[in-house]
Amino acid sequence: MAQPQVDTSPKVSDEIRKTTCYMCACRCGINVHMKGGKVAYIEGNRDHPINKGVLCAKGSAGIMQHNAPSRLRAPLRRVGPRGSGQFEEISWNEALETAVSWLKPLRETAPEKLAFFTGRDQSQSFTGWWAQNYGTPNFAAHGGFCSVNMATAGIYTMGGAFWEFGSPDWEHAKLFLLFGVAEDHDSNPIKMGIGRLKERGAKIVGVNPIRSGYNAVADDWIGITPGTDGLLILSLIHCLLKAGKIDLGYLAQFTNAPVLLNGDEKSPDYGLFLRDEDGKPQVIDRPTGKLMAWDTPGVRPDLTGHIRRAGVTHTSVMHLIADRYLADEYTPEAVADRCGLTPDRIHALAAELARVAFDEEITLNRPWTDFRGERHETMIGRPVAIHAMRGISAHANGFQTARALHVLQILLGAVETPGGMRFKPPYPKPSEAHPRPHAKATPGKPLNGPHLGYPHGPEDLALAEDGSPLRIDKAFTWENPMSAHGLMHMVISNAHAGDPYKIHTLFLYMANMAWNSSMNSSGVMEMLTDTDENGDYVIPNIIYSDAYSSEMVAYADLILPDTTYLERHDCISLLDRPISEPDAAADAIRWPVVEPDRDVRGFQSVLLDLGARLGLPGMVDDTGAPKYADYADYIMNHERKPGIGPLAGWRMAETGLTHGRGAPNEAQIDSYIANGGFWTMHIPEEAAYYKPWNMAYQDWAVQTGLFDAATPYIFQLYVEPLRRFQRAGEGKGDILPPEHLRAQIAHKLDPLPIWYAPETDDPDGYPIHALTQRPMAMYHSWGSQNAWLRQLHGHNPMYLPTRLMRDHALQDGDWARITSPHGDITVPVAEMAALNPNTIWTWNAIGKRKGAWALKPDAPEATKGFLLNHIIHELLPPKGDGLRWSNSDPVTGQAAWFDLRVRIEKIAPPAEAQPAFEKLMSPVGQGPDQLKWKIPS
Repeated sequence: MAQPQVDTSPKVSDEIRKTTCYMCACRCGINVHMKGGKVAYIEGNRDHPINKGVLCAKGSAGIMQHNAPSRLRAPLRRVGPRGSGQFEEISWNEALETAVSWLKPLRETAPEKLAFFTGRDQSQSFTGWWAQNYGTPNFAAHGGFCSVNMATAGIYTMGGAFWEFGSPDWEHAKLFLLFGVAEDHDSNPIKMGIGRLKERGAKIVGVNPIRSGYNAVADDWIGITPGTDGLLILSLIHCLLKAGKIDLGYLAQFTNAPVLLNGDEKSPDYGLFLRDEDGKPQVIDRPTGKLMAWDTPGVRPDLTGHIRRAGVTHTSVMHLIADRYLADEYTPEAVADRCGLTPDRIHALAAELARVAFDEEITLNRPWTDFRGERHETMIGRPVAIHAMRGISAHANGFQTARALHVLQILLGAVETPGGMRFKPPYPKPSEAHPRPHAKATPGKPLNGPHLGYPHGPEDLALAEDGSPLRIDKAFTWENPMSAHGLMHMVISNAHAGDPYKIHTLFLYMANMAWNSSMNSSGVMEMLTDTDENGDYVIPNIIYSDAYSSEMVAYADLILPDTTYLERHDCISLLDRPISEPDAAADAIRWPVVEPDRDVRGFQSVLLDLGARLGLPGMVDDTGAPKYADYADYIMNHERKPGIGPLAGWRMAETGLTHGRGAPNEAQIDSYIANGGFWTMHIPEEAAYYKPWNMAYQDWAVQTGLFDAATPYIFQLYVEPLRRFQRAGEGKGDILPPEHLRAQIAHKLDPLPIWYAPETDDPDGYPIHALTQRPMAMYHSWGSQNAWLRQLHGHNPMYLPTRLMRDHALQDGDWARITSPHGDITVPVAEMAALNPNTIWTWNAIGKRKGAWALKPDAPEATKGFLLNHIIHELLPPKGDGLRWSNSDPVTGQAAWFDLRVRIEKIAPPAEAQPAFEKLMSPVGQGPDQLKWKIPS
């Protein structure tokens, strides 16, 4: 019998173009195989520092994202009512002139009436620069939804944070703890890192109510009750202090544990640091017993230091730490029930932390010199690595929980030491090195500084002279003083309510606010379409840019269609969120490996064009002509300050090409393309650890352009800026919070970590916790129209633990009504045994609205898929005081997604998941039954 002739090695491509993936925020390197000018195949780039050739399902499916039927095709102007999806195509010139007609008069009269907010893009240094030059105070991005508690807690405590700014020491860690980490962020590096840990026999412990992904491959899983991570962490601190298992030398040399606090209750500086005439915090030198500045060469800070002056004793931060956390309220026996654990479980975890940190100490024979001029012959490591993400962050106690976790790491001596957590350039840098927030708008002028930053006291708040908020989201106010990423989830709600003022134009980029990027999605859609007594929309104009026909498109008045990531220039910059790793500074680009076949433009280039038409500073030259031809031109030629631009590689010096600091280079992007789309500069071996205190690293960072001058600092176990706000809450100082907020400020802005239950805690009426989690195979909502990824997650059930399934007589495939104080949804359920017994959860961003994303009306995403968002509100339930209380962390304003409490009721199966909405009319229509195209052979 004749055998078929099969070509087992077909020619995949005739050219490979190397760029950066954008199917999630991992920013892996990819090889895009081209055949006949079309994308034929995508694989990982083995030379790339992030993924080293590894590519996940999302990355491989980028070919389907690039060819998705839901791609927008041309600029659009709304011709029907908002929400109808009725548009007409217009030219780019007409679209941009329409935008100018709305934005130019605003800039000249009231620039704050433009609210410009961006979603999960990676060009916030650029979009923020644009908004600053426009002059509006109302700019922020996705962080207020996602991880501002992690970022802000990390910056104030350690000078850096997890994930984008820090990473476990995969090569030396012997114990790895994950807190609240799902599978959608940094997935390839974490998977690769876990593989290396398992090869070496390291132990992995997952602390998460849900055992999926990374937690499923952990050696030990702690199924904690949602929102109680902080209580568990403080109990671990209690156990370690009681056992004496803390790194005393590390604490004395590299933290503010020995810094003295003013103990005079009558002093205006009560609870603040004792300082010398130069303003430097003071410590007691152990050999001499004298007061000295913390950074004095040769000083040996005394952790138990204290001094008595005028009848008042001033003691060290370490005294306060011991007094607070050795209290009985933090014993495992006191907290275990609340955390859903047993006391023995907490004792065992504390013992394991202590054993690995101190019995398995690592010593690297690498001499280094610290900022006090002392030479160390070795680098000592506590091989306990901790990583955390949104699971502990998206709670109303998330900031203090993240702070508690950092204090735990620091007490062990496991930050910036071998085997612990390590920072990625441009971090670490202290909170003082960041700008303060700016929000004072002046007609016709740029804003007087960056929008976002790190307040250090009440004087840094974004408040008008009468105490009212200057920003539409109320960021940097007494309601949430340290909101370093803004409150994107409050923009539409506040604009609709006219609180603190009305806006004229809402300008959004890559932010699906009418669907899965909003708490209270149903209510937000009503707000976007609501009209006043004259029949005019309450929010007069909405401009939106997206690459796809998302749900938000139907609610905009003007659409500026973006490209796919394979058709654009992007800059993953050291000015923003680069691709650095702990051993190297690195940045990257995307470039158009294919040209668009539609009338679409990259959003950043459109923003530059719009800025030039508006005559914005920095975007026009002296003659008023556009300064940059497009975003690629900006990437190469813009300088944030002399010698520092968006990209650090292949800059120009008098002697030729250089890296880090240097003049613009017209061929810079070509050099990146030739190098695979990325640039990297390795940190010298003697500078690889102890970065905040290691002068070899500090000097390297100055040479590379990360710092203008060496900036050594000590970790802040006790955060003095929090104490300044707390003092105001106590009624002390010249700038005071409103009376109704004083108790909240005094309690929750504690300079040492505390734990408090979220206000949504209601075990009687709503006894069950409800969470969402993003799947590894999808990222936000982008994957739901992807022909390959839909096969992995076509719809989402609500997962219930075995006990709740039995209590409600439910079986897989049954339906249940899930009710919160805000409303209810009706959804299919499935059993999951590896789940906290009082917690239910589902995948987020799977559910779609009919008519969106070019999907069929009966697509499973639109009939069985659902969002938990519909039963989460951006406001807390009314308290009877007539005020609008944000469902957010009171320190940072982060959306408290994961504080949701619900009850369950079994019901007969409906025709489809509820709530159901009318089908949207999509400007791109419905996609084909099969997505296919021919690549030339």
